[in-house]
Amino acid sequence: MKIPKIIVTYCPKCKTHTEHTVMIYRHGKRRTLAEGQRRYLRKQQGYGSKRKPEQKRFAKVTKKVVLKLKCQKCGMIIHREGIRLKKSELVEVVKR
Repeated sequence: MKIPKIIVTYCPKCKTHTEHTVMIYRHGKRRTLAEGQRRYLRKQQGYGSKRKPEQKRFAKVTKKVVLKLKCQKCGMIIHREGIRLKKSELVEVVKR
């Protein structure tokens, strides 16, 4: 799906519709020193079985793509709810 690089949408900080630059959200690397990650790794190791069963087949073919919108006036960043896409592409929209 082709997604425009600039979208006019509502900004809660400006309280009006403004232009937003669109980026595709990518999550960062997990922190190994975070409490939840340490708990997960501690539970995974040892003589017992795996914490969660390994999935043999995948039910879903696509991943959800979250859009990150940055207001060009105030710089506030909003995340737009994820939609399932096989392929996403940011394109420049030419006004005529």
